[in-house]
Amino acid sequence: MDQGPAITGKSIPRIDGPVKVRGQAKYAAEYDVADLLHAAIVSASIAKGRVISIDAAAAKNFPGVVAVLTHKNRPWFWPFSFLYKDLAGPPGKPFRPLYDDRVLFSGQPVALIVADNYEAARDAAALVSVSYEREQHATDLAVEVSKAYKPPRHRLGLAPTPHPTGDADRAFLASPVKVEASYTTAAENHHPMELFATTVEWSDKIVTVYDKTQSPKSVEIFLKVALRLFRRKVRVVSSFVGGAFGLGLRPQQSVILAVLAAKALKRSVRLVLPRDHMFALGYRANAIQTVSLGADENGRLLAIKHQAVAATSQSEDAQDPMLNFSASLYRCDNVKLTYQLAKLDTVSPCDMRAPGAATGMFALECAMDELAYAINIDPLALRLANYTERDQSENRPFSSKALRECYLQGAERFGWAKRSHAPRSMRKGKELIGWGMATGVWEAAMSPAPARVKVSLLADGRFEVTTSITDIGTGTYTILTQIAADALGAPRERVVVKLGDSALPFNPIQGGSWTAATSGSAVQAACDKLKKKILLRAKQTGIVGNGQATELLSPAALADLLKLSGSDNLSATATIINVKFGKKYASATHSAVFAEVRIDEELAVVRVTRLVCTVAAGRILNPATARSQIIGASVMGIGKALYEDAATDHNLGRCMAHNFADYHIPSNADVYDIEVLFVEETDDKVSPIGVKGLGEIGSVAVAPAIANAIFHATGQRMRDLPITIDRLTRLSD
Repeated sequence: MDQGPAITGKSIPRIDGPVKVRGQAKYAAEYDVADLLHAAIVSASIAKGRVISIDAAAAKNFPGVVAVLTHKNRPWFWPFSFLYKDLAGPPGKPFRPLYDDRVLFSGQPVALIVADNYEAARDAAALVSVSYEREQHATDLAVEVSKAYKPPRHRLGLAPTPHPTGDADRAFLASPVKVEASYTTAAENHHPMELFATTVEWSDKIVTVYDKTQSPKSVEIFLKVALRLFRRKVRVVSSFVGGAFGLGLRPQQSVILAVLAAKALKRSVRLVLPRDHMFALGYRANAIQTVSLGADENGRLLAIKHQAVAATSQSEDAQDPMLNFSASLYRCDNVKLTYQLAKLDTVSPCDMRAPGAATGMFALECAMDELAYAINIDPLALRLANYTERDQSENRPFSSKALRECYLQGAERFGWAKRSHAPRSMRKGKELIGWGMATGVWEAAMSPAPARVKVSLLADGRFEVTTSITDIGTGTYTILTQIAADALGAPRERVVVKLGDSALPFNPIQGGSWTAATSGSAVQAACDKLKKKILLRAKQTGIVGNGQATELLSPAALADLLKLSGSDNLSATATIINVKFGKKYASATHSAVFAEVRIDEELAVVRVTRLVCTVAAGRILNPATARSQIIGASVMGIGKALYEDAATDHNLGRCMAHNFADYHIPSNADVYDIEVLFVEETDDKVSPIGVKGLGEIGSVAVAPAIANAIFHATGQRMRDLPITIDRLTRLSD
């Protein structure tokens, strides 16, 4: 059963590429559904209070309008959120639009217009008049930080903030060299290419929901429980997703509202959220952090203290693991971490690529750079001086760790040895040049939930791989095809992968950088079981003897096998349970990012002209798609460092951005040379197929590397993100 050289580990083109470039890949808002109605949201114009009345008379009389839904006439909604809050993606409380008269944040849906066409729904929504009872709102984290509190419990699925080790307060005071600084990071919004949208096809027996989500199965469970759809079969389809980055981990407003409308009218309904409504869906929490580092004269860390206050909503204790890596990355005996939340009148913060780490590591890695200058040591040398092979928070060895190789290979490729240490010492013409670096780390894990995959031999000799996990643009279709082809010994052209359908075998959410390790391991196991079934059936039917025939997997031989077996297909299903190390090992993906910035001394315009990202992530299944993952994440890191800020008018309690003119994300003109190097790393413990995951690690170290490069270029230490032109001042001598 050998098809020749393995294709896993090679850069084969995306399996889903042709259907996408031909326009044949259907996204949530593109499914053809008969008798379809269209919906549009009416959003709250206040940040906190109650809806007193809704005058929808003009909207109801608008041509084409079928219905106006509010909290008073919408279908039944489960009143007790705790009964279903943990069934839908990350634990917490998925927001329930139109639930009652309470207004919890500006932009909250307060009514839904349903019409024969989108234009009618949109225009009628503008005719709705809402009266409110306003209450005093709080949206400024800097003001509310004094009311910060420790969450009563850590978020399920996340490791709690590590307990203190040693005596960090005393060690810091006694340290010969001290650095202490505060850092702030702005709130960031999700803006994937595909807007959040849902198309609901309603019938008496089955409700088919075409939704933009990172977990079709979770949305199915949520809808059945929250909207009491037990008597109908619910099927959620999300075959293709145009990016999600964490916002699709929970059921979003689009799917809840669209299904509510479909249930009320017994009609098919489509709801596409406009770009400006993306600012009311969830965000990376803004945070205020203080880092205190104590060291000896040689740079050896003696104390690490890291405090963070992050924003959350009034409705839940939304949490990110901002501090966990501060306890594990560097060798230090005295560590103290303090994580608190401050409630704001906003939509709940949510996971966003490298949740927690991208924010917490910015502060830690900038503080490490400040320490390097306080000691007058090279920033890379400082990190190597505090290198550790063990997770310091739990005193466990890593299952593998090639971070040292990331440092060395990245520094060599970047040319770090040519760097002059003094700030403002490198320039070309009117541009100041700065070189900075930072370390990245992210947990390497498999999903905490089991994953099931079914692999079937079809009558035409092809193999079909099915599982409910979706592909959010990361290349899941491709890598699962590669794994299956190698496991079966068949050409990849004979492997068909079907994903993104809750009717397929259960697979957990696509997120946390665990899909490749989890779903890939399940594919490998299912293929191994199917091969054994095929060989056993071949022996039973007399096609082969006790020996294993290398030609057994040819289409002709397999067709004969099924014919003699009297069946149309032969299948095997495998379930993968999360690999547990117990207390023996810790596991993480690591990176080192080296950044070059060029800054116009007169205009203070920053260009990130070069990034070298070296990554140690275990087995790389497809270097081309893996490189794409790191480049995309790096671009997000550039946005975090220089551009993205969901600015809020605190008088109104409202995000002032409405589109990409107000909320700048990096465009082609902002992105120059990004080079990705994968460091060879073998790990036989982290997952059955040796994969660690790549979705998050690419963005963790980019923002601090850029901030450190800006200091090297200008001599100004920028501790607040984003680093905008107005914050970079007095660059000229």
